[in-house]
Amino acid sequence: MPKAKINGIDLFYDIKGAGEPLLLIAGFLCDHTYWSLLMPSLISHYQVIRLDNRGMGRSSGSDNPYSIKQMASDVALLLDSIGIDKVHLVGHSMGGKIAQELVLAYPQKVKSLMLISSWAKGDERFNSIIETWGDLSGNIDLKLYEKVVFPWIFTDEFYSIPGMIEGLIEFAIKYSLPPSTGTLYHHSRAILGNDTTERLKHIHCPTLVMVGKQDILTPVKFSEQLAQGIPNAKIVVINHGGHGLLVESPDTVASVLLNFLI
Repeated sequence: MPKAKINGIDLFYDIKGAGEPLLLIAGFLCDHTYWSLLMPSLISHYQVIRLDNRGMGRSSGSDNPYSIKQMASDVALLLDSIGIDKVHLVGHSMGGKIAQELVLAYPQKVKSLMLISSWAKGDERFNSIIETWGDLSGNIDLKLYEKVVFPWIFTDEFYSIPGMIEGLIEFAIKYSLPPSTGTLYHHSRAILGNDTTERLKHIHCPTLVMVGKQDILTPVKFSEQLAQGIPNAKIVVINHGGHGLLVESPDTVASVLLNFLI
């Protein structure tokens, strides 16, 4: 399992497929496996690179505070380490924040940008949710934590599928590489400390913004703000899906990505 020594940590990455490089960055509480349901569609067209953000999955972390810019630097240095000059870049949720900082700091490394369920600056409700998720991480067990988080991620329709949520919670608590409470706290504070609103105008690569119509965590208005702020960005609203689009509607998400890229 390949790792690169980056910014004082061991950063895990995974590469599958052939073609132009396509880099996927996952969000809060997620490692590289969160993209698994999209992989069959994507690797048939692209060389797909996934990573575990610092402190997640197989990547090591630190006891120091994190920042979104720092995690973008991790990704940039990883690309240098594995000899890839330029990528198509996809980020989901916090991964979309990392992707924004990556293209702003290293525009020469990004061919195109795809932001899924992301935002430039959260409103007060969103910030309160993220702050609470960070605070709760060290005070309740993982099963209860997932029960708190999941209603913000998945739709009513998904909850109505017998056994679906229970199965996901069971998978999470049995997962061999759960996030530490420190990582979740540091990631929450990194999210709260980042605002790209006034810098979106400096993103000049082809950009797709995607969001689920039923997303209550990062609602459609957040994606509309991104699309309005990034020159010539295209926005796609998925009718059937919430924040957890990669799990609820993977085929639709993959189709939209590929239609934008090809």
